[in-house]
Amino acid sequence: MALAIRFEKLINEGVVINYAELAHLGHVTRARMTQIINLLSLAPGIQEEVLFLPRVEQGRDPITERDLRKVQASLDWQMQRRLGDQLKGQ
Repeated sequence: MALAIRFEKLINEGVVINYAELAHLGHVTRARMTQIINLLSLAPGIQEEVLFLPRVEQGRDPITERDLRKVQASLDWQMQRRLGDQLKGQ
């Protein structure tokens, strides 16, 4: 989430031209860059929750970017909240 926000800022400030350039500089595919940037379409409350998840010292993160793709796929923020609540219940 923090990366998506930072990348958007770099583009808005003109530091980089577009997401393709960011992908090249970050040594990731354009598809991966799109996955990261798509996190910006999450409802603001979900974005905030993701940003303030506690740091994981051991084991698996409780919520991954891959998990969030399912939530982000809906552009309806109410539906996103329901899907996000389901994720937290896992």
